[in-house]
Amino acid sequence: MKMEAFLRGLRTLHEKHEKLKHTVHTAWRYPLPKWGQYAMGCVYFTIPVVGGWYVMQWAISKSVEEIGERGEKLQHKEVQGIGNKIIVDGKEQVVGAGGKFGGVHLAMS
Repeated sequence: MKMEAFLRGLRTLHEKHEKLKHTVHTAWRYPLPKWGQYAMGCVYFTIPVVGGWYVMQWAISKSVEEIGERGEKLQHKEVQGIGNKIIVDGKEQVVGAGGKFGGVHLAMS
């Protein structure tokens, strides 16, 4: 019984949302002049760029919080393997095509 009421509520919410979308995309449309189109283009370009910058600043602060400014909080400070090489039991081995685990050629940079 509760599930039916929940599903009915979801269906009603969906219908109201579709009605709102229809209203926004039909009744509220207003053709913008060239300067308005340019301004909106700037807004739509700027929002993800500025938002991305803030996300990166947050990620950097979390990184510093977790591993320190220069990695001083890390348990293992030396690099264990570079590129397609790993260290297993003290020996360097190749990973990927032609290596221990098979697979495809890894990108090397």
